[in-house]
Amino acid sequence: MAYELLEVVAPVRASGGVVRNGADVLLTGLFSWMLGPRGPLVFMALVIGGAVWLIVRDRRGGPVRFSMLVAMLGESVVLALTFGLVVGAVTAQLVRPLRTLAAGGGLQGDALARLTLSLGAGLYEELLFRVVIVALLANGFRLAFGVSRVAAGVAATVIGALLFSAFHYIGPFGEPLRLESFVFRALAGLAFSGLYLL
Repeated sequence: MAYELLEVVAPVRASGGVVRNGADVLLTGLFSWMLGPRGPLVFMALVIGGAVWLIVRDRRGGPVRFSMLVAMLGESVVLALTFGLVVGAVTAQLVRPLRTLAAGGGLQGDALARLTLSLGAGLYEELLFRVVIVALLANGFRLAFGVSRVAAGVAATVIGALLFSAFHYIGPFGEPLRLESFVFRALAGLAFSGLYLL
């Protein structure tokens, strides 16, 4: 909701117009193509409805305890720091010398613009690449080729990570292709997809 609100009250602008997260544009564009002008509203209703369903489902085990929320926050911080350090270190080892990712394009603009686009990435990119693409690939490999869950998961994770990384270089606002940022994002995609499937 914060991303959508920020896009309304303080949209990120560039020479080509208003900038939204690419995965957001892809998903809402698909719903617009299928359902016309109401497509983005239907998509957002599905996202919110899915989130509410998950909350209701999880509340059946009893009330949400504050201590559980604190533990979840702690787990998220540990995973973020671990993934950031490991992915950064592995990228540095694979691609020497590691040049600054910001030099490759990165998120430009003021802090509010970077926050807006980061919130959009946190929701829409994970929804598109992990929940939709990696899940479809993993289940598709199992059904089409009869492989084990592990083999299907590994294949889906690798393909999903490469697609995730490549996605950042397409379109009018895509970054210039740089080996460092491609490898960094591919490794991050491996980590995110692996975590999602596990």
